[in-house]
Amino acid sequence: MQTPDPILGLMDRFTAALNAHDLDAVLALVTDDIVFESTSPSPDGTRYQGRAAVAQVWGDLLASTPKARFTVEEQFSDGSGRAVVRWRYDWGEGYVRGVDIIRIRDGRLAESLAYVKG
Repeated sequence: MQTPDPILGLMDRFTAALNAHDLDAVLALVTDDIVFESTSPSPDGTRYQGRAAVAQVWGDLLASTPKARFTVEEQFSDGSGRAVVRWRYDWGEGYVRGVDIIRIRDGRLAESLAYVKG
């Protein structure tokens, strides 16, 4: 689904790239100093900073789960470079639901803080 909001448009492209398992396309949408906080291990997850670190963790995720797919259940933007994306992550044998709190800078994803239902 395409949307006229540029932030949500970026999030649509990001989700499509993840679902295509196209790491290069995913990384083209992020800043060099991207911050990603994963959902595991509990309770705080792991913080990854910088394109190389985030590329490694996302690349490992995509490689280890060839059936993985994110479905956006809802997303919204506040117009100031922030967005919230509520998602479902299916990997073939199961799924989880969660939320990412997103920060955008200069038209690219600069921060993604992921939370999952336990």
